[in-house]
Amino acid sequence: MFSKILIANRGEIAVRVIKTARRLGIRTVAVYSEADRAALHVALADEAVLLGPAAATESYLDIGKVVAAALASGAEAIHPGYGFLSENPAFVEAVRNAGLVFIGPDAASIRAMGLKDAAKRLMEEAGVPVVPGYHGDNQDAAFLKVEAGKIGYPVLIKASAGGGGKGMRRVNTDDDFDAALQSCRREAKAAFGDDRVLVEKYVASPRHIEVQVFGDGRGNVVNLFERDCSLQRRHQKVIEEAPAPGMTDAVRAAMTGAAIAAAKAVAYKGAGTVEFIADGSGPLRPDGFWFMEMNTRLQVEHPVTEMVTGFDLVEWQLRVAAGEPLPVQQSDIRLLGHALEARLYAEDPANGFLPQAGRIDHLEFGGGEGIRIDAGVRSGDRVSPYYDPMIAKVIAHGRSRDEAIDRLKKALDGTHVTGLTSNRDFLRALCRDETFRQGRMDTGLIDRNLERLTAIPRLSEEAILIAALTGSDVDVAGPHCGFRLWGEASHRVTSHAGEEVIERRLVLGSGQVRLSGGAEDVLFEDFAFNGRDFSARLVRENGSAGINAHVAVDASGGRQHISVLLDGETYDFERPDLLEGEDAVHHHSGEILAPMTGVVRLVDVEAGVAVKAGDRLVVMEAMKMEYTLRSPRDGLVDAVFCTEGGQAEGGAVLIRMTEGAVDG
Repeated sequence: MFSKILIANRGEIAVRVIKTARRLGIRTVAVYSEADRAALHVALADEAVLLGPAAATESYLDIGKVVAAALASGAEAIHPGYGFLSENPAFVEAVRNAGLVFIGPDAASIRAMGLKDAAKRLMEEAGVPVVPGYHGDNQDAAFLKVEAGKIGYPVLIKASAGGGGKGMRRVNTDDDFDAALQSCRREAKAAFGDDRVLVEKYVASPRHIEVQVFGDGRGNVVNLFERDCSLQRRHQKVIEEAPAPGMTDAVRAAMTGAAIAAAKAVAYKGAGTVEFIADGSGPLRPDGFWFMEMNTRLQVEHPVTEMVTGFDLVEWQLRVAAGEPLPVQQSDIRLLGHALEARLYAEDPANGFLPQAGRIDHLEFGGGEGIRIDAGVRSGDRVSPYYDPMIAKVIAHGRSRDEAIDRLKKALDGTHVTGLTSNRDFLRALCRDETFRQGRMDTGLIDRNLERLTAIPRLSEEAILIAALTGSDVDVAGPHCGFRLWGEASHRVTSHAGEEVIERRLVLGSGQVRLSGGAEDVLFEDFAFNGRDFSARLVRENGSAGINAHVAVDASGGRQHISVLLDGETYDFERPDLLEGEDAVHHHSGEILAPMTGVVRLVDVEAGVAVKAGDRLVVMEAMKMEYTLRSPRDGLVDAVFCTEGGQAEGGAVLIRMTEGAVDG
């Protein structure tokens, strides 16, 4: 076994590898960019080496720097994690040419499966079913458009070197093909350095089911059952689970058999995932699934497999890379209960899942039986605009699927993220969705129900009162709270929840406080706050009940931000700096703002140009994903404040417009 390894990655996957290595007595070397100096993985590793600037191309993607760091630190092997260089055959060769061990498959296996078009041709030869489409080398735009017409719309344009939902576009009509192809190629070039694509039939009501395989490079390959990854937005997974709902013995045998055949076709070594698309319009069928791709690395969702098998896949990776055989045979692998994983991201589901960058003021996870948290950040850390905005993975295991979902929801109910917007509430809504709970989902479930799943909960008067008390200078636990020689202590409280201005009145009495001015009056007794936990007795006409909440208060930036976690719901309030006046929170309807920090890729307008509602104005890129900003109305462009290739901070004014009708 190795004595020291370097982890060529960051965030939660680097932390995950460190934990197993530490358990096995292996020392770890972290690498980091300037943006990650204070990152959790850097703090946990035994050693850390600075690679370079924040841009991944100058740090995590620089093969020479990573290999040099491993040699200088005395590491014997490199674990690639996932993303970055994990599926780059040139990296594998550079590692091995330097006399180091690559903890993963051979370069030849990665090359064989790395390009989707070549992989699908290889799978056809191996007898693995593939989706109909064009997987050839001709990349002429006009030719690809003709092929799409032959396949029949809708089609899916996919980056040949892609993965993780990047470089993928669904096209419904011939008229939309050219723009979708251009966008797909730009995104693929930015994410993978390769803008080649393939075009294939879009399967109606598709389910995304994948099989975890593991090989030892000696011809031995086992499967560790399947995972269902159908809950997706923008072709990126949101919640994954094992086993797949509705899976029968016959379908599992066919699918795992195809996955084993795929792995053996490339003499696979290490952890890999063979991904299939299945017809979800009815029950799963042995002849109703097709090969999509093979990920020649560990997957983000590998914890659900670990939870239902009891094996540590990172430990397997280390042992096989060190020359040991597979630790078990296929007959030793048993399916134990059910597990789900929810990806907690810094993103805004109600605003097109735009990634969020900034400081996490407070981060706390819900726990309970069967819960595992794989996190890469802590309270006080910053989510960088340069990398994937994942905060953590919340994993739940239960004896049944219902029990696992209930445990997952409970853990999410107790998770509190403040300082930036996260998808926590969206994940909770998915756990409550009846279609999902019944196992009747496909990859379109989220899109069809997006408005309901991203609905903002109605403001709670109890939460408003809690925020007013914990965010004020009133000593709510003091013996003289509310004391007056005559009359009552009354305070006017003004705050903001999003764009809504909230005005209430607090009436304090001995041991009591009442909130008035809202939909209903709220009365608390016996309230207490210790700086984090708030408790009180809610008094109603028909009795009283205990109430408990978690509260995070942050006063940085001249404004007070108060986040209340009450009964699983998060309510965020802002009390503006009084020196800024009542217009402190406002909206400029004539300004097009950058929705997140990122790079401006395209600017389609200039000052003096008339535009119509829906016209494309700017294309931005953040976390290797493209976002198109369109005109909200007819009007005239007054000024353009951004340039192609330039950086824009979230909230910055990109374009200023004057509203008005446009001739023609």
